[in-house]
Amino acid sequence: MASSHRATLDTAVETLRSRAHWSPHPEHPRAYADDGEAAFRALCDRRFDLGQPGTDGWAGGEVSPYGFPLGITYPHADPDVLLPAMRAALPAWRAAGAERRALVCLDVLARINARTPEFAQAVMHTTGQAYVMALQAGGPHAQDRGLEAVAYAYAEQTRTPERAEWTKPQGKRDPLVLDKEFVPVPRGIALLIGCNTFPTWNGFPGLFASLATGNPVLVKPHPRAVLPLALAVRVARETLADAGFDPNLVALAAERDGEGTARTLALREEIRIIDYTGSTEFGDWLEANARQAQVFTEKAGVNTVVLDSTDDYRGMLGNLAFSLSLYSGQMCTAPQNVLIPRTGIATDAGHRTYEEVVADLAGAVTRLLADDARAVGLLGALVSPAVRERLEAAERTGRVALAPRAVTHPDFPGATVRTPLIVALDAAEPAAEKTYLTECFGPVSFAVAVDSTEAAIALLRRTVTERGALTVLGHTTSEAVAGALTEACLDTCAQLSLNLTGGVHVNQTAAFSDFHGSGGNPAANAALVDGAYITPRFRTVEIRRPA
Repeated sequence: MASSHRATLDTAVETLRSRAHWSPHPEHPRAYADDGEAAFRALCDRRFDLGQPGTDGWAGGEVSPYGFPLGITYPHADPDVLLPAMRAALPAWRAAGAERRALVCLDVLARINARTPEFAQAVMHTTGQAYVMALQAGGPHAQDRGLEAVAYAYAEQTRTPERAEWTKPQGKRDPLVLDKEFVPVPRGIALLIGCNTFPTWNGFPGLFASLATGNPVLVKPHPRAVLPLALAVRVARETLADAGFDPNLVALAAERDGEGTARTLALREEIRIIDYTGSTEFGDWLEANARQAQVFTEKAGVNTVVLDSTDDYRGMLGNLAFSLSLYSGQMCTAPQNVLIPRTGIATDAGHRTYEEVVADLAGAVTRLLADDARAVGLLGALVSPAVRERLEAAERTGRVALAPRAVTHPDFPGATVRTPLIVALDAAEPAAEKTYLTECFGPVSFAVAVDSTEAAIALLRRTVTERGALTVLGHTTSEAVAGALTEACLDTCAQLSLNLTGGVHVNQTAAFSDFHGSGGNPAANAALVDGAYITPRFRTVEIRRPA
């Protein structure tokens, strides 16, 4: 294990410095032996036993967004038994050192990668992602983010040497000489609170950042998306045991309906780190109340697009249409507000008025999704009834520029599939403000008419400052406008993309190169992945003695 994974670790650390493209995990479905459906079906309608201590019953109830119950039950844990067992596993894991921990984590990731099609089916049937997206985002891209966290963890822990000899001259007297040892010490048990839409992509960074820095990890999945993280817990426990460590370094905390396990666990004194992705309301509650823990949150934001001008109008519309449609807008990075000057924009196809831009964008989405078979492969399914209800409510907020339509999935007729809604709003209307300044998670976007590009940038600043944003997209041929957009995003700590017209989209980020979130605005208090995401998970303790 050590030799093969050591090379991967070295390359990962070097790539963090270069920010170049690199991945050891192939993303094409043909790279894997099968589609994982048989392995997934073998998991359904049975217990998912992990052999972990403190199991006092079973919990389950997941229903695929594609229209059938999974029928899987998971161990329900008594924290008074499980948490002490996890804490008892910590000393040996701490003593293993940063390199050994990193290599074991990389072995976990390698074993997960070998089962990528199985994970893809699990992600697909808990989130509603289409299969190819579930395989890529839930598989290799999530694994890349986990590896990135391990590489950062290794780099930060080894920034200080393990040992050093300290010599201080004393003139004619003998020098003072000390032997010093520096030990990375984990904070304690980490609680990972999973999300419904991207359980592995959002979950793996926290899981591996905590584990690689020496902390046991208790995984509390979203009750509608347990299976992907339960599979990861199973692989981690098996790998740890094979490496000679206590498998209770990683455990699962499934919850019964309405139990509120995350809130209860988050306040326990044993929990010293919390990773959370989800609603602003609960994220704010965690930050305010889980005072014994270091809390990392990714919450809601209002992602914004500013249209000023373009020299590739067709490419701009196609790129933006894809971004609005991908996974039915159920991405924390998906654009919501498209700010367009009331007088229109300059393009290579001539001047386009606000009304023409909105109509052309609606037409681009319509053309992209005209074929139902292609549409379901891009849209996936709505993850929950709440998203459908939000979509229906949004239709009543303004003039509908593009109405959503229901699409029948050829393989899963029970799936709820909807094309995007585009609502035209005017920033000058006071009643519209409440709508476009509130996150509307799902296939909903607002084309907001503003007085000018300057007004759009001012509204962008206000939106990010008050509501937060994980992504900002600007289209302009003006260096002055590009500079103003850049300055606005630097001031508000928002990640900016400019003039995307090809195969890169604003709602996609690449591990080892792109930062997901910044930690500097209300959408998230941390970035995936940077040093600040890693270093609070451990402290360095010094032991010194005379040489």
